[in-house]
Amino acid sequence: MEKPLILVTNDDGITAPGLRALIGCMKEIGEVVVVAPDSPQSGMGHAITVDSTLFVKKVVIDSIHGAPHEYSSSGTPADCVKLALRELLDRSPDLCVSGINHGANSSINVLYSGTMSAALEAGIEGIPAIGFSLCDFSWEADFAPALPFVKIIVEQALLHKIPEGTVLNVNIPKVERPKGIKICRQARGNWKESFDKRVSPSGKDYFWLSGHYELLDKGEDTDEWALEQGYVSIVPTQFDLTAYQAMSHINNWNLNGQ
Repeated sequence: MEKPLILVTNDDGITAPGLRALIGCMKEIGEVVVVAPDSPQSGMGHAITVDSTLFVKKVVIDSIHGAPHEYSSSGTPADCVKLALRELLDRSPDLCVSGINHGANSSINVLYSGTMSAALEAGIEGIPAIGFSLCDFSWEADFAPALPFVKIIVEQALLHKIPEGTVLNVNIPKVERPKGIKICRQARGNWKESFDKRVSPSGKDYFWLSGHYELLDKGEDTDEWALEQGYVSIVPTQFDLTAYQAMSHINNWNLNGQ
């Protein structure tokens, strides 16, 4: 049988250790093509390049442990998926995997995540997709405990198929060995943000964004709860942002002046 074609991307950049770990894992499952940003693109969300040129080049990052077809792009994670599907691949991939991100993309972080936006871009194009993140921001993070879970999730997704219109957001706790896998909902929470105002040598004001995450959800069925308990969390995520439960309420508004 023909091996599945797996498109691998990320937002931390083509040389990121998390991406290299994911490539090695995916090579055990299928044929791998990598299209990733040439520099870190964390927090880019679903940004795309519309007012400047995009560059792509074939690269060899690791001749032994890399993939035979790897491309770096000057674009965003979403750009990378678009380029892969429209210009670089000779057939549609069976799966797109994004990551493994250095840092969590649980709860509200999914909205800012370049990792998940790459996966969502594939999902919009009808490609089954999964975003993987490890709850460790360190460049020296140990991805080894995560890889068996990454592999089984990918194998099961290929076997059973991801429901149409759905992308999987997978977060992996920073533990020696995760306890297992939990299917979760996205926890309700937000960032309490502030700006550190400084003055440049030339006298201009500039700002550093800072803040802390505030969990507003005590449920035991959320991604944040699962991660805190040492489980891998899977949140089925959709790119249809319609709040269907609000439609009947808004339909009662007097919007037509009658």
